[in-house]
Amino acid sequence: MLAVESLAFGYPHHTVGRDVSFALDAGEVMCVLGPNGSGKTTLLRTLLGLLPLHGGKILFNGKDFASFPRREIARLAGYIPQAHQPYFAYSVRDMVLMGRSAHLGTFSMPGAHDLEVAARVLESLGISQLADRPVTEISAGERQLALVARALAQEPRLLVMDEPTASLDFGNQVRVLERIAALAAGGISILFSTHDPDHAFLAAQRALLLAEGRVLALGAPREVIRADTLQRLYHVAVQVVPLEGGGHTCLPALK
Repeated sequence: MLAVESLAFGYPHHTVGRDVSFALDAGEVMCVLGPNGSGKTTLLRTLLGLLPLHGGKILFNGKDFASFPRREIARLAGYIPQAHQPYFAYSVRDMVLMGRSAHLGTFSMPGAHDLEVAARVLESLGISQLADRPVTEISAGERQLALVARALAQEPRLLVMDEPTASLDFGNQVRVLERIAALAAGGISILFSTHDPDHAFLAAQRALLLAEGRVLALGAPREVIRADTLQRLYHVAVQVVPLEGGGHTCLPALK
């Protein structure tokens, strides 16, 4: 579905990363891991056309993604940015309905189907009780879940999530990871970044380890998330511990 070929990315007059290549199939989940400043957010924003390419290609079903109109990109791809402080007191329901804008005409109002979609995604994330609350009066974790709901309301084929579990308590982190797995099972391709390697083990088929804007490793989480690669990424000693049932977890080796 998504193919990235020798991508160079960054900001005007400053290239952050280069030589990034990977492919993402329909229904596949890929996790991007890397320290602060490694280029994760810049990479994700470039993939969505929010930042111009510095080199390389991005293809969606074999077609140059840069040639797609913005409205078409909005229908195909949903984006969940890092949590932010809103300025306007929209209700959570209205914020989620904004995700339907790509499916509406210029002067159209959300209809019954749009309201049904919004209600369904709010229910799926367990935040229906927040529907009438202003987004300025809910917690940072609740706002992050509302951002997830807004992206899901787009009914995208590709979902790009920049640290979707940031600011969430343990229970809500689990709910988001469960939702990622359910969406992928329904055929949506998902690319998400995180600072927690355990999330890659739990929810991703592949992991991309990004260091200083370049691919350090790419492959199945259990193959590329190792003590040596995590040491190179984060410059701390880490143990990768196997669990019963075939899973793994990462534990820092404190001095």
